[in-house]
Amino acid sequence: MTEPEIVHSRRVRDERGWFACVWRESETPFQVAEENHSHSALAGTIRGLHWQEPQQAKLVRVLKGAVLDVCVRLTDGATFLFTLDAERGEALLVPEGYAHGFCTLENETEVSYKVSAPYAPGAQHGINPYDPSLAIPWPVSKETAIMSAKDRAAPWWHIIKAA
Repeated sequence: MTEPEIVHSRRVRDERGWFACVWRESETPFQVAEENHSHSALAGTIRGLHWQEPQQAKLVRVLKGAVLDVCVRLTDGATFLFTLDAERGEALLVPEGYAHGFCTLENETEVSYKVSAPYAPGAQHGINPYDPSLAIPWPVSKETAIMSAKDRAAPWWHIIKAA
């Protein structure tokens, strides 16, 4: 796998609703080391763009709400956009070598992601989500986006690329 890709779960429906197997070890191209879960209270919350060393592959699934998911290839800054929502039940497979982030499109959005390497404090890096060279069409302005101070202060892509 060299680019991020959507993976589909087959839903079996009956009078109770539906059932789906959303993760099978034999079908995931990496060993899961950790699973994380985030809750964002408000639409317009941006988390990312993050990566760490050692790099992580991720399997991202929206459990409630919807997100604009963004992957930036670290080697050349190529950007990949995906809309994920809980209703469709899709997941996004993000290979190693990508910065990853998302913007919530609905209030009370929850996202789960399985990763191939555990979180390593001090090893996390970020790209400013509003770097003009990436031209990411975020659905919220830089001024009104809900972001951490760390993400707001993250460096531009060209500074990271030059390092």
